[in-house]
Amino acid sequence: MRQFHFWHKFSTRCLLAGLLVFTMAADLPVGGFQPQSIYANRQYRNYAEWLGLKQTQQLQAVRTTRQYQYQRVIMMNPEHKQAQQAQPERKKKAVETVKVLATGYTAGYESTGKKPNHPQYGITYSGVRVRRDKDTVSTIAADLKIFPIGTILYIPGYGYGVVADKGSAIRGHKIDLYFDTIKQVYKEWGKKEVEVQVVRKGDGKLTEEMLKELGKAMEVNKEIPENLWDKAI
Repeated sequence: MRQFHFWHKFSTRCLLAGLLVFTMAADLPVGGFQPQSIYANRQYRNYAEWLGLKQTQQLQAVRTTRQYQYQRVIMMNPEHKQAQQAQPERKKKAVETVKVLATGYTAGYESTGKKPNHPQYGITYSGVRVRRDKDTVSTIAADLKIFPIGTILYIPGYGYGVVADKGSAIRGHKIDLYFDTIKQVYKEWGKKEVEVQVVRKGDGKLTEEMLKELGKAMEVNKEIPENLWDKAI
């Protein structure tokens, strides 16, 4: 009887111990406990991040290459080239050209009826003194109904001229170009029919300071600066 109780208690304890071991084993990862699993997971995450970054860089490189190829195709397109070449042509067409009869004059008695001792000798209708400067701008006379004071013209063979004067014989599409001497008038010009470019229409005003500022700007730029026109004329 005592042996029966002993074996009964022993069997019960063995059964409980077996259940405890089974429960602990169920909580372990598949394949048992692996001390290096944390390190392996970290390596996997690092590799995944590196792979994702690499794919992003490759995708960006592909997009950049495609964009470059697209722009190259556009630039090589004949229609695109024609459009680019047409832009300067449109700007040139915007400049007004007028055919005029151009003659030459001086500040002397033969042109103005004034002698050097006259108080108004060499003074134009606008109030500025006559000037001839091949490198910048010269004063010219015109019909003020067509070319108001301050109008800037480009005359082929003469250069830039700003309307500063008028004359009794200057009517319609006729202009008078200033020269320092009669000899220069006959030698350098005479009488010509030319097409002049109307660079800017004047507003009826021209002062010595404005003319000086315009000439100084042209010395630097060798042409009339666009941002100076409204300021100078």
